[in-house]
Amino acid sequence: MNKEWSKLNKTMQTQIRKKDTYEAGIGTLFELRNQLMQTLISFRDELSREDFDAIPFINADGYHSKTIAYSIWHIFRIEDIVSHILINEDEQVFSVGNYQKRINSPIITTGNELVKQQIAEFSKQLNLQELYSYIFEVKESTEKIIQNLSYGELKKKVPEERKDFLKSLNVISNNENAIWLIDYWCNKDIRGLIQMPFSRHWIMHMEASLRIKNKIHSGKPKSTKHSNTIIDLSQSSNYNQIKYMDSK
Repeated sequence: MNKEWSKLNKTMQTQIRKKDTYEAGIGTLFELRNQLMQTLISFRDELSREDFDAIPFINADGYHSKTIAYSIWHIFRIEDIVSHILINEDEQVFSVGNYQKRINSPIITTGNELVKQQIAEFSKQLNLQELYSYIFEVKESTEKIIQNLSYGELKKKVPEERKDFLKSLNVISNNENAIWLIDYWCNKDIRGLIQMPFSRHWIMHMEASLRIKNKIHSGKPKSTKHSNTIIDLSQSSNYNQIKYMDSK
């Protein structure tokens, strides 16, 4: 794990446990998230469309068995759902901003149900320019929610009726690889949600995405740069509409 990210994450977890250091802990959390976002921005500026869709570890077990495009979608769908549906009890950025249509996504879920070639095909359909607009908006909205939380609210758990409402939205697939998320989140208090979906979850997928990037670039000339490719392709209306089976 990136040593700086790991250090910030451990410091944040320690700080938010105590009332006297809670505000400092939120500052540390935001510093960590800013560093992770800078890595995501570097992907946008440096990688080609094909790099975002590549799945070099397709048969592996672990976070690196995905694509970078999928990982970005997955991180921020989870954050949007948790921050707005479970904590703030309002509407998702995804819904308010009409992002399913804008991103050209065939799903509204976290994507946990997708595997191997399904992930690759899903990734190719995404409008990356709109996906980046989405993640910037989700990050900003989540941090506004967190800033408004008092130390005393960290021990709050998700009400049972909110859990039922989450199920009704169908943003979590019924597939066995996804459905466990509902109980996992709803058994945590808000402090636990800050420590996983809003921080450690980012780190794990960013580490995996860097591993993917290093793998696909290991055989490429170092001078190759693709900074304009993403915008050109993401604005195109000629994406192939790929069908795949979504396990339920």
